Amino acid sequence: MEEKYPFMLERIQSIVIDSILIIACMIIFSDVLSNFKDVPNWLRAILLISLFLYEPIATTFGGTIGNNIKGIRVRKNGDEIQSINFFQALIRYFFKLLLGWFSFITIFSSTKKRAIHDIISGTVMVKV
Repeated sequence: MEEKYPFMLERIQSIVIDSILIIACMIIFSDVLSNFKDVPNWLRAILLISLFLYEPIATTFGGTIGNNIKGIRVRKNGDEIQSINFFQALIRYFFKLLLGWFSFITIFSSTKKRAIHDIISGTVMVKV
C-alpha cells in the first residue's frame, strides 16, 4: 500500500524547488528594475509582497510549483480532500517562517507526518 502522507525528503525537495523559483524571481525583478530610472517604491513593494505571498496564495489555490512537481498538497486536517483557506495558509506560512527547520521536528512522531506549522494551522500534507 502506498503511503498517503509525504516523507520529509519530498517536503524538503518541494521547498527547495520553490526557494529556487523565488530567488530566480528576485534576480529577474532586480535585473529588470535596474534598467529603469526612478522606479517607484510602491512598485518595489508590490513585487516584494507578491514574492512573500507566493506560498500562501498558491497553497490556497492547489499548491506551489514545488508541491505540484512533487505531487503533494496541503489540505485541512479534518477533511483531507478540502483545500485550505487563505487565512489558514497565512498562519501556516507565518509559523513555517518563524520556526524554520525546527518546525519539522514533529514529523517523525506524528502518524500523519504533520509539522508544527501544520498542527498550529490545522493542516496536513497529502500525496495526490
